[in-house]
Amino acid sequence: MPALRIAILLLGLLAQPALAHGLSEVDSGSLWSYDPWLLAPLYAVGIGFYVGTQRLWRHAGGGRGVSFRQVGAFWTGWLVTALATTSPLHWLGERLFTAHMIEHELLMVVAAPLMAYARINGPLLWSQPSSLRPAAGRLLNLPVLAVPWRFISHPVTATTLHGAALWAWHVPPLYACALENPAVHRLQHISFFATALLFWWVLLYGRGRDRSSRVRDGIAIGCLFITILHSGVLGALLTVSSRLWIPAQGAFAGEFGLSPLEDQQLAGILMWVPMGVLYTGAALFFAYRWLTANDAHTRLSLARNAG
Repeated sequence: MPALRIAILLLGLLAQPALAHGLSEVDSGSLWSYDPWLLAPLYAVGIGFYVGTQRLWRHAGGGRGVSFRQVGAFWTGWLVTALATTSPLHWLGERLFTAHMIEHELLMVVAAPLMAYARINGPLLWSQPSSLRPAAGRLLNLPVLAVPWRFISHPVTATTLHGAALWAWHVPPLYACALENPAVHRLQHISFFATALLFWWVLLYGRGRDRSSRVRDGIAIGCLFITILHSGVLGALLTVSSRLWIPAQGAFAGEFGLSPLEDQQLAGILMWVPMGVLYTGAALFFAYRWLTANDAHTRLSLARNAG
């Protein structure tokens, strides 16, 4: 059965590296990545969130301003991001398409929504000295920043940017360039994560002053439906293609009993099915919120009419 074979191959990615001939000759310490261009912002955000959360809770009380759930979501997302970009998965992702796909899915559909839910902007603002916070707030409200932010935080724009990043980085020449050039590879990771973070933040919070929660949830369902469609199409194209898109990406495919084309097809299935399932689950969550809010609104209207 294809599904069983896929499961076995996925387990092989975890179990075989220590036994595979090519991988056994690699120093295990070199499998971890210590790229300062990725680690520096990751640690800066983590430290800033921690400091800001502690200051906020000392001022307002524990769990106020940023909830315990949001703190848990942030640190879970932070840890997933750190492991995806520094663990042996990142090293293997440069040599195996399937591993690269797993890494990117962890960033886009696991870490990004968790950190978006945490609303890191509040704690990061509180991490600044009290004397600088008013100036930071005024700076963020300047038209030179506020106007572009209103544009990119529109649901259509955020969905388009997220989709454009996904499709652009799978164009073979650009993807191959990312494998060969570390700076371009960093840009690939950052663009995947940043556009996903923006996408999920807009879906979860959007423009709270401009729209009711019911309207935001309805828009979120539409954005997720579009994302499910286009990401599924890209995954299907990778899966059914009879030619290699990026030959250099499958360098270690043979170590896991795969041909480079099978490695690409498995990567496509991972984008097509698990990624689609996660997006669909999110859409069902927003649909549930929309339906329950609609029911509550109806009951309230009936109660008012009866009164």
